[in-house]
Amino acid sequence: MTTPANDPTISKPNFYVQGRLVCLIILKLVWRLRVTGRENVPTTGPLIIACNHVSNLDPTVLGSGMPRMVRYMAKRQLFAMPILGPLIRSLQAYSVDREGSALAAMRVSLAVLKEGGVIGIFPEGRRNVTGDVKEKGGAALLASMARVPVVPAAIVGTERIWSFNQIRVTFGEPFMVERKKTLDGDNLDEWAHTIMERIEALKATLA
Repeated sequence: MTTPANDPTISKPNFYVQGRLVCLIILKLVWRLRVTGRENVPTTGPLIIACNHVSNLDPTVLGSGMPRMVRYMAKRQLFAMPILGPLIRSLQAYSVDREGSALAAMRVSLAVLKEGGVIGIFPEGRRNVTGDVKEKGGAALLASMARVPVVPAAIVGTERIWSFNQIRVTFGEPFMVERKKTLDGDNLDEWAHTIMERIEALKATLA
């Protein structure tokens, strides 16, 4: 598991390893967590993990299932929740204010990637329980700006966590986002859609 060298965005003290281990034990004991596709995650270098999102538990599941340290954006309100807040903080999440500017979160993300770290992103921007939330372009934009690969991931089982169904996570093959600018704009919307298509394809393998 790698950690960005001298990363000023990491909370001090850094309890990531301990927090991840506690979360992993709980997820395996309570929800029989099963992770596949770890071999598709590059062992070194910066990258973005893009995953579907149906539950507040997803950031913890994604971080616990990753073979490397993963940082991710989480809405500011989650940090105030009694149990989830400390868990995602221990997994080195950083807050995003949906009512404010996204520039601060983007700067933190670019800094983490520049240091060789891993960013976890939910392209839909919020929990998608109904299936009608359209993907946003943040993951595609960040990947194109940082010029780092995207690894698609899918989680199933967290939509009904109190049914204690098995939670499964899988990771797909990495790919690059190639931004092309034209007089009419660029192709980032197409890439955003491609990212979600690859996530949905992985999700189908877990059904």
